Amino acid sequence: MIILAIDSSTSACSAALWRDGTVVAQRLRPMARGQSEALIPMVAEVMAEAGLAFSGLDLLAVTVGPGAFTGLRIGLAAARGLALAAGLPLAGVSTPLAVAAAVPPAERVGRTILVAVDSRRDEAWVQAFAADLTPLGAVAALRPDQVAGMIAGPVVLAGDAAPRLIGRLPEAVLAGSPGWPDAAVVAEVAAAQWGRGQSLPPEPLYLRPPDVTLP
Repeated sequence: MIILAIDSSTSACSAALWRDGTVVAQRLRPMARGQSEALIPMVAEVMAEAGLAFSGLDLLAVTVGPGAFTGLRIGLAAARGLALAAGLPLAGVSTPLAVAAAVPPAERVGRTILVAVDSRRDEAWVQAFAADLTPLGAVAALRPDQVAGMIAGPVVLAGDAAPRLIGRLPEAVLAGSPGWPDAAVVAEVAAAQWGRGQSLPPEPLYLRPPDVTLP
């Protein structure tokens, strides 16, 4: 299976071409803004490096949030446009799951994974996962003080808001993985979910309304 995956949902922008478990080409750049200018050139670069046309793809994948409002819209709009133009199926992947899946397996053993994604406000988007990446509850908007006591036992913290939670959980350590989704991991998660019929719809997952609304 050949998958093109993209992400611009948090504090980075990335694109990756994945073939049967191997990352053929990828681009990733940390950035809080500017994804609209960076994303499509990244896609063009990974496709060129892989020597593939869009007709050679089996699936497109994109993170659906929760995350930064503008970043989510950029990634989803790009993915939908590419899927429509190429006549390809499009799979959604939750942002917290993509972050959790990037935590090295050795760091997950015997620990709960707690993902905290920066919401650009006082709270973070928080979701817990078992070591095998099974969700232990729905994602929620929580302040750091609300996280204290929610999980007992060893915890590995992941996500771009994870450093804010150190000290809130007594047995917590920071993951060695980056704090943002990587499109290469998004592709791997999408492949597994697609095969099980568990893909999310390519629609934004919002936990609050946008900061600016029309009168």
